[in-house]
Formats: sequence, C-alpha cells, structure tokens
Amino acid sequence: MLLIDLWNANRSQLADKNIQQIIAFAGDGALTDSASAPAEFRHFLRHVQSDEIRRYIEECLVSTFPRSGEALQDLVNEVGRRLGFDVSPGRYSGLPNQANQDGIWRFSDDHAVVVEVKTSDTYRIDIDKISEYRNILTREGSLDPDASSILIVVGRGDTRGLEAQIRGSKHAWGMRVISADALVRLMMLREEADDPPVVRGIHGVLLPREFTRLDGIVELLFSATEEARKALIEVTTETDDADTPDVERTTPAAFGQACVERIAEHLNTTLVRSGRVTYASPDGSLTLVCLVSKYHEQHQRYWYAFHDHQHTFLAGNDRAYVVHGFIGATASYSA
Repeated sequence: MLLIDLWNANRSQLADKNIQQIIAFAGDGALTDSASAPAEFRHFLRHVQSDEIRRYIEECLVSTFPRSGEALQDLVNEVGRRLGFDVSPGRYSGLPNQANQDGIWRFSDDHAVVVEVKTSDTYRIDIDKISEYRNILTREGSLDPDASSILIVVGRGDTRGLEAQIRGSKHAWGMRVISADALVRLMMLREEADDPPVVRGIHGVLLPREFTRLDGIVELLFSATEEARKALIEVTTETDDADTPDVERTTPAAFGQACVERIAEHLNTTLVRSGRVTYASPDGSLTLVCLVSKYHEQHQRYWYAFHDHQHTFLAGNDRAYVVHGFIGATASYSA
C-alpha cells in the first residue's frame, strides 16, 4: 500500500509516528535517488498540515538517524512550496561536474533561489562549491545570473562563522543564510497572513539585500502587524458574546478548522491550510475560503468579511468554494 493510501485510510495510525517511521512506510523505505521512497514521501508531505512539517523538521535535528539529512532536504523544500515558491527538488547524492543543489525555488517574477540544506555548520561549508552549482545552472541556461541567488538553510548550530565566511568572500552579494527554525517561522507567518504585500515581504526576506536602508524590513514588520491587527478585529467581532449570551463560546479558528475538515470529508479530499482562512488541495486543483461568524442579535444576521485577495485566491479555479461557518447555529450545509 502506498504511504498516501495508508494516510487516507487511517490517519490516526500515522499521527503519532515519528519521521523515521513515516519514511519506513514509503516505498522501499530508503531516501536515495534510485529508490521509490522519495516520490511517496514528498507526495505525503503535501497532505499534512504545517504543524506536522514543523514537528518532522525538529525530529530530524534533535535525533539524527540514517538519511535524516535527506529527510530534512525534502522537508525544507516542502516549506519552500508552502511559502509560495515553485520548487524543483534536487538530488540527494551529488554527481561529478554537475549542479548538485538541494533544490531550486522560483519566485512569481522568475527570480530563482538555489537552495542548499545543511544539518549543521559544525564542519566548514564550502561556499565556493555551492556557488559553482549556480554557475553550472547558468551555463546550462537554467538560471539567469542577474535574477538568481543562493540560500543556505542550516538546521542547527551557531551560524556566525558561516555568516562571516560569506561576508568576507566574493559571494556576499549573492548568498544568504537562514536557520531551519526561522524558515519554519516564516511559513507559519505566511499561513497567518493573507494580505499579498505581507507575502511579498516574506519572499523578499530570503533575497540578498543591501540593508543600509532599513525601510524594507520596517515595511514588512508593519504590514505583518497590521494584518494581525485586522485579523484580531475580525475575530473579536465574530466572538463578541455580549449580544448572544446563550451561545456557547467557541474559538473561531477551531470552529473554522472543524468546518474545513467536514467539507474535506464531504468532498473526499485533503485540504491543507495556505493562509489564515484559505485552504487548497495538495495538487491545487481545489481552493477554499472558510469564513466564520456568530449570530449578531443587534443586526439580526451573521457577519462575514470577504476580501479582494481572497477572491483572487479562488479566481481561475473551477473547483473553488467559499464556506460560511455559523457558530451556534444548527444548520445543514451543501457543497
């Protein structure tokens, strides 16, 4: 049985399994370039929520196991996909005179990031070798040298030595370093921010920048804070029980997730969160916006906010849904 079939048939059986056990269920259980396990494992990762991705990454870093580095490589690439990049996974084992990058992440504006994943920086990282991957891809015509850069993702350890190594080299303007933990935090922030400027700001953080002028970072922080403030206002409005004292208090996020799970079951699909109220099937063929409200006696109605960027998220997809959750109501639903 394929790993994804096992997941769909009995998710509880895999819910408490660690990452090493999950990989053992995939194909022949070996994360090698010639094995069947990588395709099954990567397909499985598309179906789980981001909290699970974060847990799996932590397990790869806390308790190393055979091929934990390869698992981390696939997990980091999945984080890149959830950040909104078009991701092309690389090889696990390098070949002579080849571009042996761990992945290529492409932005919507065609900028490409060559990604290298390291479990730690305990041993000196050869940044000249990593830079050569980019040069090879450029010579092959796969990358534009003026629209590409390098991102090194380090799982654990103090990266100050690597940072100093890059700053003192010819690669200072084309290479950046980020920890796996910080990358995961960006993924979680991406899920809480539906506003396109915030998403663009998150993408911009991963690019080499000249930070003498700090306006760009300030704008990202301001936009993210403003997005959180707007979300808080909406949630506060939705959960204000002053006019509905007889309604049991319910957390909108939990109620919304329950709505999505019910719809996913009805549509016989998996829905993975991509934004604060946006969800998509793993292959992107189905998109959904889930809006939740309580009944407001003052207005004698439920109250929802549907934004332009949510319409854009749904536009162009034949299987696009808007779900309205009625907290405190007993109602049937249709899809």
